[in-house]
Amino acid sequence: MTAQKPTSVKICGITTVKQALSIASLGADAIGVIGVPDSPRFLSDAKRRVIFESLIKNAPTVERVWVVANIDSNSISKGLKGIGAPSVIQLHGKESKQSCLELKELHPQIKLWKSFQIRQLEDLKFAQTYQNSVDALLIDAWSSKSLGGTGERVPIELLRQINFNIPWWLAGGVSSEWIKKVLLKIKPFGIDASSKLEIKPGIKDLKRVKALLEEVKLQPKIT
Repeated sequence: MTAQKPTSVKICGITTVKQALSIASLGADAIGVIGVPDSPRFLSDAKRRVIFESLIKNAPTVERVWVVANIDSNSISKGLKGIGAPSVIQLHGKESKQSCLELKELHPQIKLWKSFQIRQLEDLKFAQTYQNSVDALLIDAWSSKSLGGTGERVPIELLRQINFNIPWWLAGGVSSEWIKKVLLKIKPFGIDASSKLEIKPGIKDLKRVKALLEEVKLQPKIT
């Protein structure tokens, strides 16, 4: 076995430039901004662009993730033009495999991640069918109330069934206390944290962010 780089970390639901730059300086690999209007962490196009432009200038290696759901292709194309463009589009809706392939063809320079809410093995099997349509999968806990950011967790027993052939990210209730136990049992490419790190929706507790990053970076990926 050989040790590789530690598990990647995405901090999602960022709403201010100051927090984006602080979290990037702490070592986050990706920062997500929510473009889903119903979310309490939603940011307008203009505010998202300001955050992403600040990352381009000050932390160019950090992935800039634009989180959307059931958005039309024209709106995505507009969001990719001009200053403050994302480097990743994260789809959180009911996007089909065909629509994902069409987006990849239209925008080959952008990474495409697809999120799935998981509550049973069949959901994992369905997510697996998207492996040839996107660049990465994001596995989140199922909720009847929200598409994400609920703090709910996917059962470890289900996570152990994952056998994807593309990178996958684990979301849902991610915190420093929980992730240490999880990474002893499963090996995602990355973890995606949001609500468990918050003071209030969209505002992170930087001490919790730092604790999570330090805990994850101590856990090397083994292959």
